[in-house]
Amino acid sequence: MRELFPMKQVMGFVFSLLLTIVALAVYFLDMSITIGMTLLLVTAFIQAAVQLVVFMHAGETKDRGAIYTNIYYGIFIALVTVFGTLLCMIWGYL
Repeated sequence: MRELFPMKQVMGFVFSLLLTIVALAVYFLDMSITIGMTLLLVTAFIQAAVQLVVFMHAGETKDRGAIYTNIYYGIFIALVTVFGTLLCMIWGYL
């Protein structure tokens, strides 16, 4: 019976709930902008990793190298887009 119980998914769900509670604490504890944004970014990336690995089974197939390469590429494109936008619109470089 133990091998039929989805312990990995239950623990992932509990960990996701804890990360959500930490993110809610930023709002309810009225933290400063710097601490709050840092905590929110860290919890968001951890939660995204938990969702990918535990619930979307990203590393359980034989082509996991390609899957993780695509994830890294997507993160790189997102960072280039965000920092390129900041560079042009806020910091004044063109």
